[in-house]
Amino acid sequence: MRLGIVIMAAGKGTRLKSKRAKVLHEIGGRPLVQHVIVSAAQVVPPQDILVIVGHQADAVQAAVRDTGVRFALQQEQHGTGHAIQTAEPGTRDYDELIVLSGDVPLLRPETIAALRDFHLQEQAAMTILTAETANPFGYGRVLRKSPGALEVDAIVEQKALQHDQENLHEINSGIYAFRRDALFKYIGQLNADNLHKELYLTDMAAILHNAHERVLAIKAAQPEEVLGANTIAEMMKLDRELRMATADRLMAGGVTILMPETVMIDATVEVGPDTVIEPFAQLLGKTRVGSDCRIRSYSVLENTLVGDHVHILQSCVIEDALIDKGARVGPFAHLRPGCHIGEDAHIGNFVEAKKTSLGKGSKANHLTYLGDADIGSGVNIGAGTITCNYDGVSKYKTVIGDKVFIGSDSALVAPIVIGEGAYIGAGSTITHDVPADALAIARGQQVIKEGWAKNRRAQREARKPQSTGKNQ
Repeated sequence: MRLGIVIMAAGKGTRLKSKRAKVLHEIGGRPLVQHVIVSAAQVVPPQDILVIVGHQADAVQAAVRDTGVRFALQQEQHGTGHAIQTAEPGTRDYDELIVLSGDVPLLRPETIAALRDFHLQEQAAMTILTAETANPFGYGRVLRKSPGALEVDAIVEQKALQHDQENLHEINSGIYAFRRDALFKYIGQLNADNLHKELYLTDMAAILHNAHERVLAIKAAQPEEVLGANTIAEMMKLDRELRMATADRLMAGGVTILMPETVMIDATVEVGPDTVIEPFAQLLGKTRVGSDCRIRSYSVLENTLVGDHVHILQSCVIEDALIDKGARVGPFAHLRPGCHIGEDAHIGNFVEAKKTSLGKGSKANHLTYLGDADIGSGVNIGAGTITCNYDGVSKYKTVIGDKVFIGSDSALVAPIVIGEGAYIGAGSTITHDVPADALAIARGQQVIKEGWAKNRRAQREARKPQSTGKNQ
């Protein structure tokens, strides 16, 4: 027996009132369809997952291409049954198929595995994953042969319910397992005799039942995981649930999250024990934070690797950076992509860096821009320093050796090399390389004119109109 998984991700999602394909909308930091792929890939290898794309097919494929799944194109969208028909060539190597919806992001791999095991054990032609919900309105209802029976006669959509069927609370999740030969033997019997003139995969339950094939149903252990979202508001409810589940997972592992309902943590984030995350922080993408760190309020970390004992102060923005053990960043610092902050190094308030490495124990504590720079260990970067890395056409690199002292308000015009142990005098504009252990000063000579300010004030007073004391 070989099992394949088919994920339907071709629809528009018109009820969202959005130009984007539904499965591209994100919750928990991932597109909806990627959540489904991640769960499915814990049941079968990615190469055994076939994603059916259609609306905005190129964008959907681009969003999940690195997952290793395969794709089938539903050029025109004529319903879920039609989608599975288009996937037929891509499923010929399989004996059994599980069909998932690309817009059910909370679906757990354990639930997919339970559906698989039940389907195989019972040797069914079709197994329907159902859910018991207090408010079933809008969902298709599952009609079992009798109360409590495994066998199913049909799935009836909301608009087709008879009066005595409206009180049924067992709904169709749109997730199925099929014996492949039975599915494609009878799928040609689907017809578009409905309001939307589409082929519905749900009709396969009645078709297979009438063909005396075995059609069964199994309830999901957690009903909320099989519910999708048809509006932005419903989607954001799923987002909150997923993010709270992520926070709960991290706290169970020893992370302290203050006011977790205010913190935004993507499902892909990992944090070590004894780290404290303050309110309104955001940890996004592939961010990894070590142990014994503190992420203070309003800081945003995206795709960033943080070592142990790191302190990120308030309101920092950090993207695609690497921060080593014991470093301190912020407040109000901006680390753009390509930065590597070394062990015990300091990046201070209102410092911006891009493609810059700052060595062990080095400091840039105030009001500084460091772009395309390679800075050694034990370096002090004075307030107001700028690496002038761009000439309007190309970017150039600044190299600063170990134990260099850069005086405040200095401009280092790249390409330039400051040798180990050198000093740069405050207020200098350095345009040539500086040898090791040298002092470089590049500024205008100071001139003092005694009494100049006093004389200027006297001249200004002399130019003021004189009052005559008479009414004008």
